[in-house]
Amino acid sequence: MSHLRPQFWQLPLTTLTDDEWEALCDGCGVCCLVKFLDDDNPKYTEYTDVACKLLDCTTGRCADYTNRKTFVPDCISLTYQMLEGLMWLPSHCAYKRRYLNLPLPKWHYLIAGEKIHAKGLKQIGVAGRCYSETLFDDEEIEERIIKWVKI
Repeated sequence: MSHLRPQFWQLPLTTLTDDEWEALCDGCGVCCLVKFLDDDNPKYTEYTDVACKLLDCTTGRCADYTNRKTFVPDCISLTYQMLEGLMWLPSHCAYKRRYLNLPLPKWHYLIAGEKIHAKGLKQIGVAGRCYSETLFDDEEIEERIIKWVKI
């Protein structure tokens, strides 16, 4: 990763470098969960505890982030231009928060460091709380709605 500017997360999102944009992510993995979107009202989006086949459900990390689009063509490569239409992202999401001119959560690693971040991530992240989509058929996934993701 190249040099990250001091407190880059406070700068306008449109001015971030690619490395800064990637570093903004808190690594929660929530965006990798299967969800049922309400196109008219993102607040009615329902998340499941079923994750993309590339997500390691133990760590909450993508098994092949660099090449993910090869294996999961509909995986989102988040850009600033997309954010307006992605208000279904969780309320703690750094991209969503900065788009809405809100500060990062106090537990975010850029603010609090890794130790505090790990505690915060345990409460909002998917690690240890999700299951691979390869284990379920579509009907079973519909039965796995969760309520712990806050939009």
